[in-house]
Amino acid sequence: MPQLDRHDDVFVLTLGDDENRFHPDALIEINGLLDEVAAAEGSKALVTAASGKFWSTGLDLDWLGANEDRRAEYVASVQQLFARYLSMPVITVAAVQGHAFGAGAMLTLSHDFRVMRDDRGFWCLPEVDIKIPFTPAMAALVQSRLTPQAAHEAMTTGRRYGGGEAQRAGIVDLVASENEVLPVAQSAAKALADKAGDTLGAIKTGMYAAVLELLNDQDNPLG
Repeated sequence: MPQLDRHDDVFVLTLGDDENRFHPDALIEINGLLDEVAAAEGSKALVTAASGKFWSTGLDLDWLGANEDRRAEYVASVQQLFARYLSMPVITVAAVQGHAFGAGAMLTLSHDFRVMRDDRGFWCLPEVDIKIPFTPAMAALVQSRLTPQAAHEAMTTGRRYGGGEAQRAGIVDLVASENEVLPVAQSAAKALADKAGDTLGAIKTGMYAAVLELLNDQDNPLG
């Protein structure tokens, strides 16, 4: 279950200790915690973390398979979470201690910065292998945050990147040992906590205006 803690100027939103799929109930809980971050005054930054083997495996395909009639609604809610992170008026850092797959990997890209474990765990976009095409909004998000070469390789091959490989490809910014992923992410976030505010939000919204328009499209989320 997602939970939120605060350490001085840094909020730590912990996704959980399992596969941390985006079940509709989890999305509601995460958005509620983000509301708390948004309401806090003064300097602040946000780290999104997890524990165990996984950071997040993304879409809850079991739930989706049992609720096909709600596919568009569900995808819209996931994409709106990406949009919310991408435009948050605080610095956000993903502390990726385990596997980040599919929409989970996309959520890492919605953060300003990423710290990944250096010895175990993979970052991967497996859509080409599981035969699920990217929505236009998801493709735009990936291509806006990665170099053209990295985006092309990640999206067309489903390559699994370890920490060092992900850093060399520009997918993550820093790598650290298992016990240091969260502290390093918190330190990076704390150093930029004074950037929080409307100006930062306006800058990010302007930078990613076209992507945000697609991510926030509730009428046609599947493209």
